Amino acid sequence: MPELPEVETVARGVDARVRGDRIVDVWLGSHKQPFKTPAVKQAKDLEGRTILGVARVGKHIVMSLGGIAQGKPLKKDVKREDVTAQWIVHLGMTGRLLVTTPEAEIAPHTHARLTLHSGKEIRFVDPRRFGRLEFRELSKSSGFEAPGAEPLRIEAEAFAALFKGRKLAIKAALLNQSLLAGVGNIYADESLNRAGIRPRRRAGALTRKELEQLRVALSEVLTQAIKLGGSSVSDYVDANGVKGFFQLEHRVYQRTGEPCRTCKTSIRRIVVAGRSTHYCPTCQK
Repeated sequence: MPELPEVETVARGVDARVRGDRIVDVWLGSHKQPFKTPAVKQAKDLEGRTILGVARVGKHIVMSLGGIAQGKPLKKDVKREDVTAQWIVHLGMTGRLLVTTPEAEIAPHTHARLTLHSGKEIRFVDPRRFGRLEFRELSKSSGFEAPGAEPLRIEAEAFAALFKGRKLAIKAALLNQSLLAGVGNIYADESLNRAGIRPRRRAGALTRKELEQLRVALSEVLTQAIKLGGSSVSDYVDANGVKGFFQLEHRVYQRTGEPCRTCKTSIRRIVVAGRSTHYCPTCQK
């Protein structure tokens, strides 16, 4: 499943290519699974709206939309207070949000095609149909918010408070989206390795020093992964259909039996909270 860096990369790519454009036509597929809002209503409510911006919220992509308008699209420097609706995209396990042209070959399992005033198309492709598409009219409902804290902005005190008294393993705590929004299996493993913490350690037993090491490591790993376009270990590609490169920097994730890049000890695999977990038994205490 795409995690924070992958979703951030896609959101930035889509935003750069469609901000200020206007949706003139919407085609949605017949499978019900991707549509959290009914497809007919979604298509009707999306047509005619100007795209004011696209951003990541947790593991979701949120497209901010203006009111329904005719004629030319707005300029790219529109004001955020003009937002009247949101189109919310969750990529699920295999989802892709692509910006292309109408002439481009339509991939199997394409569930949404948004034609824009500029001639571009936004397409949502999802073979396994675990992704979700939702429309929100902000006059009738609240804007989308992530359930947990933002890992790239959280301060030391707030980060430590998340884990105080918690008996679950620190790896499980990192995966809890109500605590930290956007962190998944890859970046939990990688940040724990860089912080020198074993994944089965009880979250509430970590010292403030260890928690600060983990907060810094998590921020550094996520930032570096975003710069490299995310990790393409399965189906993930960015808004242009290009794979990421951070998988080349993985120190432990999916490297079972390979030598640690620091001490040469073989990387081990265990299961924590039902998820495959990778760590170095020497570097992580």
